[in-house]
Amino acid sequence: MAGRELLALAAPVECVCCGTEDFALCGPCERAVRILTRTPFRAEGQAPALMDVNGSVILPVVAAGMYREELAQAVLSFKKHGQGQLGAVLSKALGRAISGAAGTLQGYCLIPVPTTNSAFRKRGFSPVHLLLRNLDRRGGLGAGNLTNALRKGSALTEGAASNHDLSGRLRALVPAHPLAGGQKGLGRGARAKRVRGSMQARLSPLAPDIRGRPCIIVDDVLTTGATLAEAARAVHRAGGVVMGAVVLAATRPPDAADPPAVHGATAGTGG
Repeated sequence: MAGRELLALAAPVECVCCGTEDFALCGPCERAVRILTRTPFRAEGQAPALMDVNGSVILPVVAAGMYREELAQAVLSFKKHGQGQLGAVLSKALGRAISGAAGTLQGYCLIPVPTTNSAFRKRGFSPVHLLLRNLDRRGGLGAGNLTNALRKGSALTEGAASNHDLSGRLRALVPAHPLAGGQKGLGRGARAKRVRGSMQARLSPLAPDIRGRPCIIVDDVLTTGATLAEAARAVHRAGGVVMGAVVLAATRPPDAADPPAVHGATAGTGG
């Protein structure tokens, strides 16, 4: 606490949630964020691009919390400014969701959704990459490995269009895995056309090889699911085995029922 107070004197700030002076996130609001993210849950049911027309799961997603109140304010502010205190709190929340999603899975790749070049130039950082690097430095990735396998940009041609849709191509997920669920296709939702073909695997000689490796995609906020669906296509085209995805926060319709918690998640076991 003394270190935080000295830092506040050197660089005065206000709580991004309530406006209290001296901290980017005051004590009560930090506790509120922890409460909102203590129980990771399955969130794909609120994302039309991740559900088939018959209601079956296309891509399972675990969210750290609902995109509301203090969590929403903290995520928005972190994405704009990347404050260290916010990053520390949100990294822990993301780590709990990753642990709950991965379960007993070993040696998996955590693949962050790449940010656009324009967003990176504006912010100077990628929020998802920064959170995962924070976790990596603190040993919070568990049995996972941070793998920067994707980049923005399309390499699709007319001849490759048939490989773009994963319908009928993805294998069944690992049995009894917390993310397990049927997969019949990708690409539903209002944003699907806009993001279609917007990502591809890194092609440089130093790019990570994800062929045959289990992969969990990581993003910040889940809305329609179109971005995660496109990332899953890109991972699949590169030979990765798509196990599912994890997000920091998920939106949902105001009248939606409470989403199911992820059994075996580590939420609530620590700050």
